[in-house]
Amino acid sequence: MSGFRCNKRYFFSIPGPVFCSFLILALFALPLGAQVFTVTPEGVDGKYLDFQPTDISLPTAPLTGHNREDLLRFLQSEQGFAMRPLPVITITLHANGKMDPSGSDYVNAIREHGLAVKAGERVVLTDIKIEKDRLLLDFNGGSEHKHKWLRHISVGMDPNNTVPITRDEDRPPSGTRIVLIFPHDVPDVTGLQVEALIKPIVDFNLKTPVQAYTDTLPPALRKSILNHNVLVGMNTEMVIAALGQPKNKVRERDGDMPFEEWIYGDPPEPVQFVRINGNRVIRLEIAKVGEPPVIRTENEMGDYWSTQPAQNTRIVKLGDQAPAKPGAETAPHAPPSLRNPGEKLPSDSDASRPQMAPVQFPKDPNQTQTAGQPANPPPGQPGSQPQPSPSQPSATSPAPQQPPPPPAANPLLAVGRPPA
Repeated sequence: MSGFRCNKRYFFSIPGPVFCSFLILALFALPLGAQVFTVTPEGVDGKYLDFQPTDISLPTAPLTGHNREDLLRFLQSEQGFAMRPLPVITITLHANGKMDPSGSDYVNAIREHGLAVKAGERVVLTDIKIEKDRLLLDFNGGSEHKHKWLRHISVGMDPNNTVPITRDEDRPPSGTRIVLIFPHDVPDVTGLQVEALIKPIVDFNLKTPVQAYTDTLPPALRKSILNHNVLVGMNTEMVIAALGQPKNKVRERDGDMPFEEWIYGDPPEPVQFVRINGNRVIRLEIAKVGEPPVIRTENEMGDYWSTQPAQNTRIVKLGDQAPAKPGAETAPHAPPSLRNPGEKLPSDSDASRPQMAPVQFPKDPNQTQTAGQPANPPPGQPGSQPQPSPSQPSATSPAPQQPPPPPAANPLLAVGRPPA
C-alpha cells in the first residue's frame, strides 16, 4: 500500500500493485533524454500581460457641476476598441499609475470569469458614474448584475398573486467595468483626457477593425499584416487580418498530422497556399505563373509565442537534474501517518498505554564472529585455520574420553540427546 498526504488531515492510499504498474508505465513512457515542457497561459499572449502607465497632465481644481454634465454627455455611448483581452470583471486603473489585476492575476481572472471581448474588438461605453475620487465606466453592460429596485414593488388586487412592476434580467453580465481612481477628488478633466488615461485598455480613436487589431501587435508584425504578408508561425486571426477570409479551404492529412489548407488568389495572380495546424501556420507556398513555387516552413515569428512573464510560466524538467543527495531517492521513508510533522498525541506520554516499538529479534548464538568477517574464511586467507590431515587428530577435535554431560534441566531434551 502506498499513500501520500495532500492536506493537513487527508490521506489518500493507492494499492501497491496499481501504484507499481503506474510507476512502471510512467518510466517507460519517458524518453531516455531529458525533456522540458512549458506551462503557459492559454489564450493570452505575453505582451498583453505587461502594462505601461500613462503620463497625462491633470488639472488640480476639482470637477465643477457644468463640466460634470459635459463629461457625461461626451462619454455616453462612446465606442472604442479593446487594446487587450477584457475579462468579465472590474478592472481598477489608477490615473497615470498601475492596473489591477495585472500579470498572472490578469490571466487567472480571464480563466475564472470568462472573456468579455478579444483584443481589437469594438466596445461601447454603456454607463458612467462619477463618485468622490473615481469614475465608474461600464463597457458592453459592465461586469455586475443590474439590480432593479422596482422589482420590489408589485401591483395587483390579490395580495397572494401580484406581479412586480419590473423584473431583473436573467442574463449574466458579459461586459467589463473600469474604475478610474484619482489621488484626491475627481479633477476638472475633459472627455479627451479620460480617454487618454484609459487608452492602454480601450482606444477611442476612429479606425478600421484591422487597424484596431494591428495596433495591439508589435511594430514588425503590424507592418507585415498591413502589407498583407503572411508569416510562418502566425495564428488564424493574424492570417485573416492580413489576407481576409479564404475562398477555399481543404482539409487533408500528412501521415498522422491533420492540417487545413487555405487558398488565396486566382491565376494569373499569385496563389498562396497557407497550411494551418493547431491554429498556427506551419507552411506557406506562393505559386506565381511561369516561376517555381516558393515554399517556406521555418518559423518567421521568432520568440513571439514563447515570450511570457516569469511569474506566469512554470518550467518542469524531467531526468536532467541529479538529486542533491545520491541516496535520497532510495533512503527509507517514514511510514504513512495522519499526524502532522512533529505532532504528538496525549497517549504518547501515558505510561499506561504502551506504544508499539520496533521488534527485537533474538540473536543467533552460533554467529559470534565480528561484523565484516565471514564465518568460515576460505583457506589461504588471513584468519583461516590450517585443515588437519585425516591421519592427524585435530587440535580442536574433542578428546576420545570425555565425561558424560551433566543431566539437562529438561528431561525431554536429555532423552533426545545422543550419548557422547
